[in-house]
Amino acid sequence: MTAMAVLGAVLGGGLAACAASDDSPGDRHTDADRTTAAARAPARAPSATPGPAKKPPTMAPGPAGLTPVLERGPQHADKVVALTFDADMTADEGSRAAAGEHFDNPELIALLRRLKVPATVFMTGRWAEEYPSQARSIGTDPLFEIGNHSYSHYAFTSPCYGLPTVEEGAIHDEVERGFGAIRKTGARNVVPYFRFPGGCYDDATLRALAPEKVTAVQWDVVSGDAFATDADAVAQQVLDGVRPGSLVVMHCTRSAAPVTDEAVDQVVPELRKRGYRFVKVSELMAG
Repeated sequence: MTAMAVLGAVLGGGLAACAASDDSPGDRHTDADRTTAAARAPARAPSATPGPAKKPPTMAPGPAGLTPVLERGPQHADKVVALTFDADMTADEGSRAAAGEHFDNPELIALLRRLKVPATVFMTGRWAEEYPSQARSIGTDPLFEIGNHSYSHYAFTSPCYGLPTVEEGAIHDEVERGFGAIRKTGARNVVPYFRFPGGCYDDATLRALAPEKVTAVQWDVVSGDAFATDADAVAQQVLDGVRPGSLVVMHCTRSAAPVTDEAVDQVVPELRKRGYRFVKVSELMAG
């Protein structure tokens, strides 16, 4: 499968993103103070404080050291599926957000929480800057994990559905700046996974991305939710495409994918009825 083949119906430009609460540009994260109490009795119960977080799995480098690409999980008997949501606000869309366009979808995130559906959100750094408290909320909820979708959502290779193209030699800065903006919000569940803007890449971009030590994550099921107005059609497309180990690409933005939450509300109970279990990309990769 090539990314160029599957994306024609999905992406036409900067799509947008996931959220869980309202934001203001001045939003800042403050860590709670930590205190340590001395033991008062020799029979004290073991501490409930969790140990170091388990390192998310990554794939080994591809041929000639190219960045590895995951398009689907192991195709074994276990019926698991990973829903992924692109939070792909583009760097030049700030004025549109300031004018009132919504690059978030709190109803969708609330639905995933209510249905207890784990998910992986691929977030641009620009989106994290626009909605810092929402990025933090997603990135501190154990139900979710955040992958890198670049800083600007500019294409890494051209042509790519009308997206602007990053400057030559700027891939390292795009990845590092994206991770930096996400982590600055206080998000902790950040994984070393990268999704190309527009899904567009070639061997040259895989080679340039290799020093970042990330796994590129694509998909095998296109939801068709971008700019869709028929939730039933989106849901049916997902249900028709899912197989054990599938990776589904969706979006969560009130402005560019307005029926995604309605589609998810149909997809989740039906796939559970079919015996599927929902997992994050890190869990899918672990096998």
